[in-house]
Amino acid sequence: MLIDSHCHFDFDVFDESRDALMSRCFEQGVVGFLVPATTYASWIKLEALSESYPSWRVAYGLHPYFLEDASLSQIDFLAEQCEKNQVVAVGEIGLDCWPNAVDMQRQLAFFIRQLQVAKSLNLPVILHARKSYDLVLKCLRDTGFKSGGVVHAFNGSLEQAKCFLGQGFVLGVGGTITYPRAKKAHRVLASLGGCDFILETDSPDMPIHGFQGQANTPLSIPLIAQSVAIIRNESIEQVAAQTYNNLLRVFPKWREDLL
Repeated sequence: MLIDSHCHFDFDVFDESRDALMSRCFEQGVVGFLVPATTYASWIKLEALSESYPSWRVAYGLHPYFLEDASLSQIDFLAEQCEKNQVVAVGEIGLDCWPNAVDMQRQLAFFIRQLQVAKSLNLPVILHARKSYDLVLKCLRDTGFKSGGVVHAFNGSLEQAKCFLGQGFVLGVGGTITYPRAKKAHRVLASLGGCDFILETDSPDMPIHGFQGQANTPLSIPLIAQSVAIIRNESIEQVAAQTYNNLLRVFPKWREDLL
């Protein structure tokens, strides 16, 4: 059983193809989807879509890269939104040190507030941590956050991986792992325990090797699982079983019976 633990199936790019694409996913054994919000405006659309797709699980949050037009007052509604819709996590939240990102002090204010909401609800978080792993770890420690979650699109060192694992997180493994040149990512993945990671696509972004320039979809999950199996010298069945169990452990509100 394969799950895409991070895809933006609510994005407009999927509006005309969503149903057909999901049918193809089911045919390929991809049977569950975790869809995290990115902006306050996206919460309403995601809420409506999730009611139509029982294979979806959702998370609400404010993505650090899209905070220019956001207001801290929007976080006042985050707990209510999460409780009303029985979400599995708060996310996608975090810090982004990419060029042209929002001012870091602004990002920190939003991130810390959202961590505090997740802490109050005892919910895990979906972390966006682009070139900011050490600073994100500091925020987790400073806020006393203990509910774990996933580090989306992890691409750090083995030492950084161990720090997040020690905080109760698993690592999101996606399209990067399919590129032959991603030697560091391969080494880190090969060194992880079977309980340490889950599979994701970040659709429509982060296309896998051989599909550069195309919109990514959850149909990439079987190919990502295949690459993981080769790197770790395991079967695809092992990878599928391990990552499924890891997902249920880190997101206990997933409600396995609905899959």
